[in-house]
Amino acid sequence: MSRIRPLEAADIPAVAGLFQRVFRDRDTLPSPSLTAYLREHYLEAPGYDPQISPLVHIGADGAISGFIGISVLPMSHEGRKLRAAVGSALMVERRASDPMAGARLLKAFLAGPQDLSFTETASEVSAQMWTRLRGVELPQYSLDWLRVIRPAAFTLAQASRRIAAARLLAPVASRIDRHLRGRMQGNDLRWSAVPENWKVKGGLEVAQTDQAGFAAMLDPLTKQFAVRPDWGDERFAHILAEAAGAPDRGEPVFASVSTPGGALIGAFLYYLRPRGIARVLQLLALPGQAGPVLDCLIGHAAQNGAAALRGRTQPALLEAMLGRRIAFFPLAATIVHSREERLVEAYRGSQGFFNGLAGENWSRLVDGRFE
Repeated sequence: MSRIRPLEAADIPAVAGLFQRVFRDRDTLPSPSLTAYLREHYLEAPGYDPQISPLVHIGADGAISGFIGISVLPMSHEGRKLRAAVGSALMVERRASDPMAGARLLKAFLAGPQDLSFTETASEVSAQMWTRLRGVELPQYSLDWLRVIRPAAFTLAQASRRIAAARLLAPVASRIDRHLRGRMQGNDLRWSAVPENWKVKGGLEVAQTDQAGFAAMLDPLTKQFAVRPDWGDERFAHILAEAAGAPDRGEPVFASVSTPGGALIGAFLYYLRPRGIARVLQLLALPGQAGPVLDCLIGHAAQNGAAALRGRTQPALLEAMLGRRIAFFPLAATIVHSREERLVEAYRGSQGFFNGLAGENWSRLVDGRFE
C-alpha cells in the first residue's frame, strides 16, 4: 500500500537519486553537492516550518518513488500575516505501477495549512493537475521574455550551447555587433539589437549595490501590491545569498535606479555574462516607472557587454515591455491556489507579487550544476 509522508533527513540520498534520474542524467549517480544542497534547501534553511514540509511518496515496496519540494514563503495581505508555500520539483518514478502518485502528492501539498500555494515552473501535465485541484493559472505571470542587445553575440551564445567550438567565433561576432549597433541611433527601437549609444530619458541614475542594499529596497518598491512577501531579514538575506552564490549563472549585479534628485524609483538583479545571455531574476519599479527602470536595465546590461537579457514577466511590467521590442514565449505556468477566493482574486487582478525572488527561480535546483 503506497503512502505519503513528510520528508525526513534520512530520505535525502534517495530523493537526490530520484532528482538525478528524473531531471538530469539517469545514468549518473547524484553528486555529494546535490545531496547536500537538497538537505540545506528543504530542511535547514531559515524559516523552515515542519507543518509545511516537502513530501515523499512511498511505494508499495517501501521505497521512495515520488517527491514534491515545498518551501515556505511568508507573505502579507493588507497588513495580515499569511503563510504561503511554493511547490517545486514534483517528480515521480515508476508511473506505470502507480499512475496517480503525482496527483496524490500535489493534493496532499494543497491540503496543507498554508493560506496560499504557488508554483512558477508547472509543465503542461502538472498544470493540468493543479487546475483540476482548483488551482488558477496566471497567464500574465507565466511568460518568459527576451531582449536582444548584440545580435551576432546572441546567435553565437545560442549556437555554443550545442557546439562548444562556436565560441571561437567571438571576435568576429564582436566586430559584426559593433558595426550594426554603431549605425543605429540612440533612440532606435529594433527587434534585432540595441544601439551603441542607448539613451535613457530623464537623467536617471543607476548605482550598483550589494545584497544588503538591495534587500533594503524591497519594501518601498513592493508596497503597491495587495499581497506581497514578508520574509523577515534572516530569510531574505539567505535567499539573496543563495541567489548570488550561483556561479553557473554569471556575476550577480544588484542595482538601484533613482531620479537626479535621489528618489528611488526601481531596482534590478541580473546575472551578467559578457557576450552571453544575462538572466534577470528581479525587476522592481514604482507604479508608472516600469518603462524608465526597464530602459536603465537594458542600458546597464548593454554597457557591460551582455548579448541579450532574459527574464520572467510580472503584470506590472508587461505594458512597458510591449513598447520596447521585447519578445515573449511560454515555457512554464505560474499557478496559485487558495481556499480564500479574495487572495486568488488579488492575483487574477495583478495585485499580488510573485516570481523571481518570491518563487522558485532563485534556487539552484532550477538550472544549477552539481558536480
